[in-house]
Amino acid sequence: MPPPQRIQEAVPANLRSGLRHDTPAPESLLPRPVDGYAGDVSPTLAWQWFEAGEAVLVDVRTDAERAWVGFVPGAIAVAWKQWPGMAMNPDFDAQLQAAVPEGQKVLLLCRSGVRSVAAAQRATELGLQAYNILEGFEGDPDEHAQRNRRGGWRFHGLPWRQG
Repeated sequence: MPPPQRIQEAVPANLRSGLRHDTPAPESLLPRPVDGYAGDVSPTLAWQWFEAGEAVLVDVRTDAERAWVGFVPGAIAVAWKQWPGMAMNPDFDAQLQAAVPEGQKVLLLCRSGVRSVAAAQRATELGLQAYNILEGFEGDPDEHAQRNRRGGWRFHGLPWRQG
């Protein structure tokens, strides 16, 4: 039997974060240094840094996700993977480096906080001070497999738009 899809992304993300995604993390724990990138931050702390101009917010979801589900105004779109097929974005490195001014922190946002871990690791390899936004834009699915009810940017009432 083949391994489940995306297992190579999900397991390392789960092992590294160590924080529950279905309950709010105390702000005193964040940011938390993680092996491979600067750390994990809550959506609320990420918004505070972004709004204060202390960090650039980069949305690593696909163009389709941002169009269909919503986006954070002012966030820079740099897809980690391309839809359809979820192939790696061959221009990710160049696009990310162009988006983040020298010396600025970068906050990486995806749907649930998995792709953004991989993107934060890559950003760190590129010399950036990179943080993963815990819970992502939509959070983890609930018992009915629905998102936006258990954590995530939207769940916390942070600014976002659709369309």
